[in-house]
Amino acid sequence: MMVDPLPRRFLSSHKSLVTVFWIATFASLFIWQFGGVSTNLYNVGTGFSFFRWSSTAAAAAGGFSKLRPVAFNLTDFGAVGDGVTINTEAFERAVYKISKLSKKGGGQLNVPPGRWLTAPFNLTSYMTLFLHHDAEILALQDEKYWPLLPPLPSYGYGREHPGPRYGSFIHGQNLRDVVITGNNGSINGQGQTWWKKYRQKLLNHTRGPLVQIMWSSDIVFANITLRDSPFWTLHPYDCKNVTITNMTILAPVFEAPNTDGIDPDSCEDMLIENSYISVGDDGIAIKSGWDQYGTTYGRPSKNILIRNLIIRSMVSAGISIGSEMSGGVSNITVENILIWSSRRGVRIKTAPGRGGYVRDITFRNVTLDELRVGIVIKTDYNEHPDGGFNPQAFPVLENINYTGIYGQGVRVPVRIQGSKEIPVKNVTFRDMSVGITYKKKHIFQCAYVEGRVIGTIFPAPCENLDRYDEQERLVKQSDSQNATDIDYEI
Repeated sequence: MMVDPLPRRFLSSHKSLVTVFWIATFASLFIWQFGGVSTNLYNVGTGFSFFRWSSTAAAAAGGFSKLRPVAFNLTDFGAVGDGVTINTEAFERAVYKISKLSKKGGGQLNVPPGRWLTAPFNLTSYMTLFLHHDAEILALQDEKYWPLLPPLPSYGYGREHPGPRYGSFIHGQNLRDVVITGNNGSINGQGQTWWKKYRQKLLNHTRGPLVQIMWSSDIVFANITLRDSPFWTLHPYDCKNVTITNMTILAPVFEAPNTDGIDPDSCEDMLIENSYISVGDDGIAIKSGWDQYGTTYGRPSKNILIRNLIIRSMVSAGISIGSEMSGGVSNITVENILIWSSRRGVRIKTAPGRGGYVRDITFRNVTLDELRVGIVIKTDYNEHPDGGFNPQAFPVLENINYTGIYGQGVRVPVRIQGSKEIPVKNVTFRDMSVGITYKKKHIFQCAYVEGRVIGTIFPAPCENLDRYDEQERLVKQSDSQNATDIDYEI
């Protein structure tokens, strides 16, 4: 039996290119991890600027680059890095000291080699937290040490329980100019106890993130490892001008519930780049509030650039938008991404009752390696905070582009499930070749989708989409936008 040779020819050459690309990426990460850091601003072509981090000459004595006019060592405040002594007071005294230096450019807290056990603590403005490569900040596991905070205003409800929620391990509110960096030191949430209690239904409040920064601007996370969060790992909430670069974010791929890697939530002007994420839920999940609470809060996530990442998510998706997106999500670019050994690749999820919109989204140069489903849009993700949502609040999904989508070993490359109430409009596919593991029908699945395919793609697209040639001339117009070919049995 003759088999179309296109996928095999393409994947052979493309895998070589991908290998070269990721070798170059890892080489740059290696250079980063063993060099110092410096900052400058640069523009990414979207009308806003980000901090850019680059390697510098050798770090200052003791392995610390000095990024502020005044620097302190954690041991100056009586801390002991034996993994047993509780150092909460030392962290709090250090942060208080730095809070008094804002008019002088702030201060830097160096965390030397050791295992520094502490309860949750807050950051302050104009602060750099710098971790030596052999430093590990450890979270106390007993929830009695974790403060309770009001529900997030755009959620109106603890994400897992009504009422107060646990705060994050490292927390900040209403801050400006904060840097968390180092020579690849670690912040460890020691989430195992939390995960076990969650599964056994022994917790009365929503678990806290590992790091949460709220209502803040000019925030940088660079060159550290975040691991084993009790809940979401890194949660910037209603922040502006955030850079996340050269990070490693880890949690077990199974039995670590809701340990998303990065959750930009009602944020704008954000860069996420050059990082490795392997976690127990979504690698990245862009959010903007939940149902009527998110609509009322009214803060969209917008102007976010995500690039040069390697992601693994065995139980969820590499990159998601939603499902909490009621404040709106727009102007998102995702490019140069490898998602491997995962359940899903890139996903948009929403439901009736959400309201809001997802629009002007670009996925470009995305490689999918051994996935169950590659591209997903789901419009019936029916989780709600309470019964007060409006079931007639239908979100708008439009202007979504997929260009340069490659891969191998993908069971269902595309599953776009719009509905009569929530059609998916103006979707574009161009330059796509994904090797498949399921040779039968229903591998490019669509329902209530309007859009187009430019040029030839593999596998063959659904009948819902218009066909254009490489010069973008209409070849065949679809009259089946409302056709349904969704099969969850595959």
